[in-house]
Amino acid sequence: MVKLVFLIIGLVALVGMVLFIGLEPILHAASQLGPLAFSIILLPMILVYGLEAWGWRLTLGKYAEKIGFFRLFAIRMAGETVNVTTPAAYVGGEPLKAYLLKRYGVPMVEGMASVIIAKTTMTVAQVLFILLGLGLAFWIIDEASHDWVTMLVSLGLLAFGVGLLVMFQRYGLGMGCLTFLRACGIRLAFLEKRESQLQDMDATIRRFYSENRRTFYLALGTFFLAWFCETLEVYAILYYLDVSVDMWTSISIAALTVFIKGGTFFIPGSLGAQEGGYTLLLMSFGYTEVTGITFALLRRLREILWIVIGLGCLLLLKGKDLPTPTEPTSFS
Repeated sequence: MVKLVFLIIGLVALVGMVLFIGLEPILHAASQLGPLAFSIILLPMILVYGLEAWGWRLTLGKYAEKIGFFRLFAIRMAGETVNVTTPAAYVGGEPLKAYLLKRYGVPMVEGMASVIIAKTTMTVAQVLFILLGLGLAFWIIDEASHDWVTMLVSLGLLAFGVGLLVMFQRYGLGMGCLTFLRACGIRLAFLEKRESQLQDMDATIRRFYSENRRTFYLALGTFFLAWFCETLEVYAILYYLDVSVDMWTSISIAALTVFIKGGTFFIPGSLGAQEGGYTLLLMSFGYTEVTGITFALLRRLREILWIVIGLGCLLLLKGKDLPTPTEPTSFS
């Protein structure tokens, strides 16, 4: 119910922004993009998603060869589509990824461990990329304000949260959650029955961090490169909107859009908040509100197209025993 309220508020906010700025100037700005330009704008995300799939593949160890890159890419796209289309705060598709891995010969414990490791590594890389973007923003904009202070505090909290997540993984994320629930007097039969599997998953995660440090850093670099490649999309959009743009500004904007999207996860699809945040961000870099909202709407359109592709991957992978996104998966 709360998610639905946020979704409605976001939709109203988006419509309000478009009407306030004016539909005609937005359409005029977007009309500068022909089919070729729009196709070029879509290309960087193929590289981004490919690198993210490869980073995940590195965490699978000996099971990576069983899956194959293109199948793993399809599984990742299916899981991410569930993440962004269901009210599950970007984690609803993670168990689904592990379940789909199981169907191709990866035990559920190892599959879930790889999903957790990849998600954590990807988030660490995300924080590093945002830090780079913030540093460049201070240099480019050359002004300090309360907004920047708020952003730095928020980023600090995000980094602290990631640090806690990594620490919990080293000492046992699965059993840590189970122990915490028990201390709160909460007993979930689904988890209670799978205590031994949770212990095995924790042991698998700990082994990865202690025995595969080189692989961890390689995965971290791969995910960082994936985040960095979003710069190409930002540059392409602004270039084809016929406004001045340079690579340093593109890097900073790309990093801060990642921050904005991550900070609005509680709104389904970040609808409205994402568009408003992107518009204000570009205005802070000296662009007009028309350029800002057009930029945001083009990225939203790209998102929708990839959701459709993800749904196609989900249908291709779907079998008679595939659970719905809200149905719990088994560790057995």
